[in-house]
Amino acid sequence: MSPVARPAAGGGRWVDITPERLQRFLDGFGERHGEVSVTASPEQVCLAAADGETAECGVPFPPLAVDASAAYAGLVAHALRDRRVGVLLVRRGGFAAGVFDGIRLVASKVGSRHVQGRTAAGGWSQQRFARRREGQTRVAIGAAADVAAALLLPHSDSFDAVIAGGDRAACDEVLRDPRLAPLLPLLSARRLDVPEPRLKVLESTPAMFRSVRVRLNDH
Repeated sequence: MSPVARPAAGGGRWVDITPERLQRFLDGFGERHGEVSVTASPEQVCLAAADGETAECGVPFPPLAVDASAAYAGLVAHALRDRRVGVLLVRRGGFAAGVFDGIRLVASKVGSRHVQGRTAAGGWSQQRFARRREGQTRVAIGAAADVAAALLLPHSDSFDAVIAGGDRAACDEVLRDPRLAPLLPLLSARRLDVPEPRLKVLESTPAMFRSVRVRLNDH
């Protein structure tokens, strides 16, 4: 599958490269744009080509323990490494939690709770609706936190990272549950943009959380 390019804030465009395609992408960058100089940090590997093109490669699961002279090979090996990852996906009416060994989902739980949509009613009807919807939301958030505590916490000592996704506000609300405090130091800054959490959506997340985000700047 070809990487999908998206505009990047401040110019350039983003592409997501799977670990399996990364070496080919890096080699092709040099072939297309000429001699490449490399700078590296624990969070990023930057390629600057002779024609002025640059590629800023974000390190998945940082830090990257490699010097600039070996950054190409080091980044590829780092991205390809299998990791144990916890995933928590939350939207107002649904949630999913999973434990991955590499790309293999080894434990999962998916659930939903009814949360009413918005209404055009006004006055007292609107207020009653708002109170009912707020109560339903609390139940849904509590159920998601219960599942995260039951499924993810027992594996927290073995996780390389915890990846959250879905609705940011709802997910953050779940993660404020005191029981989930041991997961917070493992929480990745990267959030997954996913539809309503279902098992198939959960199973598809390794393609997102394993990918290397690359910012390309054309000159």
